Amino acid sequence: MKVILLNDIQKLGKKDEVKEVADGFARNFLFPKKLAVAITEGKLKELEFRLEKQRELAEKELGAVQEMVKKIEGLEVEIPVRIDTSGNLYAAVGPKQISQALKGKGFDIQKSQIGLSDDPIKEVGEREVVIEFPHGLEAKIRVNVVAEQ
Repeated sequence: MKVILLNDIQKLGKKDEVKEVADGFARNFLFPKKLAVAITEGKLKELEFRLEKQRELAEKELGAVQEMVKKIEGLEVEIPVRIDTSGNLYAAVGPKQISQALKGKGFDIQKSQIGLSDDPIKEVGEREVVIEFPHGLEAKIRVNVVAEQ
């Protein structure tokens, strides 16, 4: 029996896939738990319509993300920090501070998107930081940590 999966099912398939399953498996397990529906002409058209809408939405989102990457690529952000007399930072600069500095420049970047190559920044100077976006896109920015005046 052919069914349309309504959820991801381990070892069977992902949501919205059409799969061939045993009749008993469909009637006794998939249908009662509302994990799948039997294929009908109407359900197939509904699935095609929903997948087309998802594709259009993904294309729009990809365009918006690409535009954001172009704007942010190569951006330089300056973060003033307090330092002691020997030049050490009182507190390390992490994704949260970088995110706040980017918000100050008009970019809404979550701290989870900021990929520091290793630990937080613990010294004054410039550092290249990667910002990760959906669809596998990345932008590199320069973070300049300076002594607070």
